[in-house]
Amino acid sequence: MAARKLDADQFFSRLAALNPNPRGELEYINPFTLLVAVVLSAQATDASVNKATAELFKLADTPQQMLALGEERLKGFIKTIGLFNTKAKNVIALSRILIDRYNGEVPDDREKLQELPGVGRKTANVVLNIAFAQPTMAVDTHIFRLSNRTGLAPGKTPDAVEQALEKNVPERWKLHAHHWLILHGRYICKARKPDCPRCVLIDLCGFKEKTSDAPAVAAKKPKPGKPAAPKRKAAGRSKSR
Repeated sequence: MAARKLDADQFFSRLAALNPNPRGELEYINPFTLLVAVVLSAQATDASVNKATAELFKLADTPQQMLALGEERLKGFIKTIGLFNTKAKNVIALSRILIDRYNGEVPDDREKLQELPGVGRKTANVVLNIAFAQPTMAVDTHIFRLSNRTGLAPGKTPDAVEQALEKNVPERWKLHAHHWLILHGRYICKARKPDCPRCVLIDLCGFKEKTSDAPAVAAKKPKPGKPAAPKRKAAGRSKSR
């Protein structure tokens, strides 16, 4: 199903009305800690990463401090996260590269980011979007599912969905589109059973197997105490450049 431009504008207008300033749920201090957190979040939940990094970032929030911490000590902080051995090796390696090539700074360039160990296109897009306010589309499992299910940006691969989002999302919504989509996919348009009765997009959505008790028109805004996407208080956030 091809997305309709007018529907896409209405789609994001409704999400924006519910959550005007969407934010990611990973906790970070600066672009470097954001990069580390996103690398650690591969095949792990944001909550598990935040728990592990709460103490880690108190000791190491720069590439120099992370390198001084060392791989073995780093493992002790992140051992509750899946694939922690490989992730620890990647974090130490990328810290060394940031020092050697970029004077300890995180580059605001996708190609340079993707050259870092453990950093793929999705990770690079998250960093560019959050740390540097670039209107990138980081397609994770939630966004891939929601984009196909609703008809907003169909695609057989994450890259295809990313390209469709770049084309179909109106310019004025692109900066925050990634966050609106991931939060809606995480809390409303869930994998096993989408919560259609609470969805403000229901009349725009092309999904044929909507929850049986869903209303025939767009759902009203969630009642007080039942937000569409629970907000989390982050430890700190970097300023956009």
